[in-house]
Amino acid sequence: MTAQQERISTHTLVHDLIPKLKATERLVDGTLRGRVERSEDPRETARLEELKAEFELEIAMIRMNLEHLLRRYDRQLEDAGRDGQADSAMLTLDAHEAVAIESARALYRRARELAR
Repeated sequence: MTAQQERISTHTLVHDLIPKLKATERLVDGTLRGRVERSEDPRETARLEELKAEFELEIAMIRMNLEHLLRRYDRQLEDAGRDGQADSAMLTLDAHEAVAIESARALYRRARELAR
């Protein structure tokens, strides 16, 4: 990740990344649960359950790091929301948060492909 990507605007975080993470959770839960329920092949069922567990673990890691980011910048996020300038505040990410942001984006892409 480059130095420029180690920052994120509060607007992108609140209006793009977090909604996409929630959509990913819904896609994974709904799509994979439905496929497991319809599967008649025990090997395919096991593969889908393992895939669902992998997605859930990745989402848990992402959420943990996003919660850390939100706690660290609680004041800035609150101020940005109150002042209506959410897209002007830039947040500097630590290494774990930066990985979580990139992982969330990648997971969203994977979940959308899975839903097709």
